[in-house]
Amino acid sequence: MNSRPAGRRRADRKGTRRRTLDVPAGHGHGHGHGHSGDHVVDTSVVDQDAIVARRVRIVVAAVLAPLITAAVIAMIVMWPGGGVSVASYQTATARGEVTKLAPCPDKRDQCDLASIKLSTGADKGKVVPVQVPQAGKVPISIEVGQSLMLGVQTDAKDIADRYQYVDHDRSKPLLILAAVFALAVVALSRWRGFAALIALAVTAVMLTQFILPAILKGSNPLVVAVVGGTVIMAIALFLTHGINAESSIALSGTIAALGMTVVLGWFFTKFCQLTGLASDGASAAKQFAPNLSLTGLLVAGMVIGALGVLDDVTVTQAAAVWELSAANPSASRAELISAGLRIGRTHVASVVNTLVLAYAGAALPVLITFAIQGLPGQYVISTELVAMEVVRGLVGSLGIIAAVPLTTTLAALAVADRSRDLVAAPQP
Repeated sequence: MNSRPAGRRRADRKGTRRRTLDVPAGHGHGHGHGHSGDHVVDTSVVDQDAIVARRVRIVVAAVLAPLITAAVIAMIVMWPGGGVSVASYQTATARGEVTKLAPCPDKRDQCDLASIKLSTGADKGKVVPVQVPQAGKVPISIEVGQSLMLGVQTDAKDIADRYQYVDHDRSKPLLILAAVFALAVVALSRWRGFAALIALAVTAVMLTQFILPAILKGSNPLVVAVVGGTVIMAIALFLTHGINAESSIALSGTIAALGMTVVLGWFFTKFCQLTGLASDGASAAKQFAPNLSLTGLLVAGMVIGALGVLDDVTVTQAAAVWELSAANPSASRAELISAGLRIGRTHVASVVNTLVLAYAGAALPVLITFAIQGLPGQYVISTELVAMEVVRGLVGSLGIIAAVPLTTTLAALAVADRSRDLVAAPQP
């Protein structure tokens, strides 16, 4: 009786529970011959680089290595030296807790006079008077015991005129939320979740120490976004999923889709005659960085915005093809691509909707304003503020759509028809 090889056991993984999948017996290649009995395929082989075709490993390494190297070199060359802050735009800050709240002496001022005990700054420990808007004039009313952020006029001689209300200090609740998020990630994903948190920290460092400063220093925003995005994805994928063929193929699909996003974003930004001036903070950024390309900044935002979703899609597609190949080791490339695309279609349908809704949610106040004015839909869509979000959402979605067949095909080429490479294992 002929039987399909049961799969190669992963070497010396103590304490790891085997993932098994029942597969009907047969000769493979998509058709059975009625042999009796079912056999078990050990899907733990999905992480074995040895099952990947040698030529595919060479091609992936030959493409990825130069790309990552070029991105790292470009990042070093464009790395901003020194600070990028503008001295005339700097404001001294302080924080403090509200200890007392009373109406301002002058009824015409429409404010409250808060006594605030400073927790930072040159006057730390002192109780200073600060005028704050009355309840209803600010999004959240101010109460005794709350912590506030203050602006400091360092040249003011009278301490009563030195401090001004800026906003509520939300650092403590935000830290609590971040801690809950981190604990949830680690509790569910364990060491891989911990690695994902480190990758998230690396992303934050790249954004604040390279991408933003390099753009402000005058580097092309689009080039900076592509270089920074490539480095971020390489670190995030390899750190979270390990340096192996599967994550390399996912990274290859991500970079390819990223390139398509750049091209489409640049083309439709020009085609739709978007200036980038409608973006939040664009005018202020242009004022302090006169050479800044706002259209380039707009496309760079599209690239960075699509990165996280591209990562999700490519990793999922690569893992899906690996698992499909483990379940049917003799599956052909066409069979793996077809099955992988079926999974990808479902994934894309939900992810694209998520991405478009995320951009729509960000623009919701603007959409409500237009709705109140009763403007025609065609008029509303044609305004740059809305058209910009439409282009951003659709271009990002097109990049995601492209990532599915690209990654699925690469993964199928890597693991197709590997039944001869599997060593039979004893049946349980």
